[in-house]
Amino acid sequence: MYRVQWNIILRVLLLFICTCAIAWVVVKGSYTWLFILLPLVVWIVYNLCRWQIEVYYEINDFVEAVYYRDFSRNFDIRHAPANLKPLRKGFNSINTIFKKITREKETQYLYLQQILEMIETGIMSYEEKDGEVLWMNESLKKLLNLPYLRTVHSLEIRDKSLYSAIIELVPGESRIVSIHPESTSFKILLSATAFQTEGKKYKLVAFQNINEALDETEAKAWQKLLSVLTHEIMNSVAPISSLADTLKTRLESSASSPEEDPCSTDDIKVGIETIKRRSEGLLKFAETYRTLNKITTLSLKKMYVRDLFENLYQLMQPTLDSKNIEMDIILKDPGLQFEIDPSLIEQVLINLIVNAIDAVKESAEPRILLSAVQTPAKKTLIQVADNGPGISPDLQERIFIPFFSTKKTGSGIGLSLCKQIMLLHKGNIQVQSREGEGSVFILQF
Repeated sequence: MYRVQWNIILRVLLLFICTCAIAWVVVKGSYTWLFILLPLVVWIVYNLCRWQIEVYYEINDFVEAVYYRDFSRNFDIRHAPANLKPLRKGFNSINTIFKKITREKETQYLYLQQILEMIETGIMSYEEKDGEVLWMNESLKKLLNLPYLRTVHSLEIRDKSLYSAIIELVPGESRIVSIHPESTSFKILLSATAFQTEGKKYKLVAFQNINEALDETEAKAWQKLLSVLTHEIMNSVAPISSLADTLKTRLESSASSPEEDPCSTDDIKVGIETIKRRSEGLLKFAETYRTLNKITTLSLKKMYVRDLFENLYQLMQPTLDSKNIEMDIILKDPGLQFEIDPSLIEQVLINLIVNAIDAVKESAEPRILLSAVQTPAKKTLIQVADNGPGISPDLQERIFIPFFSTKKTGSGIGLSLCKQIMLLHKGNIQVQSREGEGSVFILQF
């Protein structure tokens, strides 16, 4: 390259010297030297022009090869003039790079095309201005039962609702549409994106058959709903049944031996009132669960914490006694009050106590602690603690997720429902646990 540059510089310099010499000869009147200098200048100019023309033809050939994408062409370097060898070498290097880029693009295109043909989702791209369909994969042809589609407007005759949905679909959005190819009918999910190239706008639309997915999701939703309702109803019905059984046993014992085991009217009255209150709470819970996502107001009531704890103790005592589980209640301030929906908060505490009962069933000395305290910031905290095996740190982050359960027969809704009820009260629920030491669930109001 440097050699060519010096060659050009020397020729230009020689031409300049010869021109100056001619001017000097003319001024001096020595015209004899003109016969030597003029042919030399002509020869220099001719060589420069010839070299320039050769370069022009070389560049023209290269541009023509690029225009027609003829990257297979090779520029002969060995037999080229010395001043053209660097140029041809550069052209060959550029051709090699273009070949590599072209091969990579072809490979990527074929690879992408094969992927799009293999997937079950239908894909179609068309020009937005005239609706001309550029490409559609086999999955879409099978989905719509169309061997060929020239323009997207042709769909209007076959399925007007599908055509309208495609045209109205905004890039970046999705829409579910029912289509009716021939005698069948099913739902598809339409998704669209747009791109622009060579001054033209194109729309890429994806068609996904979601009928099977919807059916499967619906079936799972029903199974989970039934599991949830069964779980929550059993949590409330089991203590009621246990309390009713205890009252029945005492009544039978009192009837047969009234002197040995007198059953006072007050005991019966308290037991029946507990059953009645919990039954009403269960009915309200069922109604609340049915419309939980629509609740905007709660049946708030100012209530003493001691009354709430007493109701829970009356309800859970038979179950705790039958399992030999001790439940301690700690309430340093008997006058502690807060505003809650009693039925819902009672349901939350029943869930937590039932979970605690299950947690301590393998403990040597099973124990549950129910306590309440008011913080300096005037927030009421209720804690349900147990001396069970505890919860691992990774599970603590997941136990409030709906339908996640560590129990084989659990629904995974109990704690998530507790959290939802606490959020409705503008409060929260937290867990503190160490493996081997037990767990503490904290309700903050």
